[in-house]
Amino acid sequence: MENILQDALSAPVSPAGQFLSNSVLSLSVIAVLETEVPVDDSQAMYLLRTVFLPINPRFSSIIVTNEDGEQRWKRVEVRVEDHVNVPVFPAGMSPEFYDKCLDDYLSKIAMENLPQSRPLWEIHIIKYPTSHAAGNVIFKLHHSLGDGFSLMGALLSCLQRADNPSLPLTFPSVQLHANKDGENFSMRRTLHKIFSTVYNTVSDFSSSILKSCSAEDDETPIRSGQHGVEFLPVGIETVTFSLDHIKQIKSKLGVTLNDVITGTIFLGTRLYMETFSPGSGSANSTSLVLLNTRVFAGYKSIEEMVRPNAELPWGNHFAFLTIPLPKLRDAGAENPLQFVFKAREIIKRKRMSSFAVYLTAKYLQLVSKFRGAQGASKYIHGTMMNTSMGITNVMGPIEQMALASHPVKGLYFVVTGAPQSLMVGVMSYAGKLRVAVMVEKDFIDPRKLKSHIEHAFDLIFKAACSSRTPPLAN
Repeated sequence: MENILQDALSAPVSPAGQFLSNSVLSLSVIAVLETEVPVDDSQAMYLLRTVFLPINPRFSSIIVTNEDGEQRWKRVEVRVEDHVNVPVFPAGMSPEFYDKCLDDYLSKIAMENLPQSRPLWEIHIIKYPTSHAAGNVIFKLHHSLGDGFSLMGALLSCLQRADNPSLPLTFPSVQLHANKDGENFSMRRTLHKIFSTVYNTVSDFSSSILKSCSAEDDETPIRSGQHGVEFLPVGIETVTFSLDHIKQIKSKLGVTLNDVITGTIFLGTRLYMETFSPGSGSANSTSLVLLNTRVFAGYKSIEEMVRPNAELPWGNHFAFLTIPLPKLRDAGAENPLQFVFKAREIIKRKRMSSFAVYLTAKYLQLVSKFRGAQGASKYIHGTMMNTSMGITNVMGPIEQMALASHPVKGLYFVVTGAPQSLMVGVMSYAGKLRVAVMVEKDFIDPRKLKSHIEHAFDLIFKAACSSRTPPLAN
């Protein structure tokens, strides 16, 4: 293990890491741990030095550029005190008052860039009770350190099961879209599938190029189209769903959990749009969905993830899918299940019957080779700027966790720095699914958007789980 870590100290920054950490595009992840008890920060420095920093050399490294113009990780001495912030708010106020303080504080750190002169992470400890938790611990980590899978693996290395620390955390099983026609290998069907895949690949890849360059979404109540939106203040709101309720819908409709929650977010977003601007529920709007390209089989130990040729390696291993939001006039608000079925149909086709995701990854490598990392960043930035929203999700453990004897009541995350008015982060944890929406402040009303997403879920649940069982998805 020591040799592996020594090799990693001078490792080059991965191409994806370079794409996400320059003057064109700089993304970070903010993860919020809500604690059941007030936060005692007396052991914070000790735990960071002995538990957090040893997780991966990147947490003790900065990005430097050598004489050949290559970006590499350079190990530096870490002053932990520079990375820990404990804000002071007025004492003795109500939980609702501290809700506002937390919202403003999250907006503040979301807009700030992490200093390049020190390792790219920060921790913020909120020692005031909000309406959701007795305390909050906020991690801000730059995306160049790793994607959601890597950073979640790192976070889990700092946490233990609340009920029995000696037992490992476990994760829900993953259900992929099944190919119900897999047993039929007739020549006609095989040829049809080949031609369909080629057509879909060409169509999706062409659409991806156009989306980055010129094919802008309409300006709507969820897309201001303002340049520099990534530098504007944000508002964050979360909504919590029961995984048992989602599984009921999933079982009734014959779809996946991701299909259900994506359909819910799409329907809630369209209802919000229609409320604020009649007719915009059928506007041209696209979602950019971030996918983990690893074959997920549970999180691995950090030792396993940093090994050469690891099965589930550390780093940034993700791809983008552009998914058009179903339109109200096509799906129909009176038939909310169509949003689930349409989300399933589009995502399944793009993942299983198209190689556009892989072509796009190769295209980014080609752009980077001839135009540098910033050229690839401009492509990603353009795609984000021309779409209406972004969605990313991370799978959390089934059991409740604890951080240094602080039981974690809730957990959510958002991605900051994207040139979009609306970003959504989805996280499962301890029988709940948390949806966090980060919006352009004073343009999108986060509480009303939350209300419409909750209403959308109620519509879908009632339609799917009524006495009259709806038809299964194709």
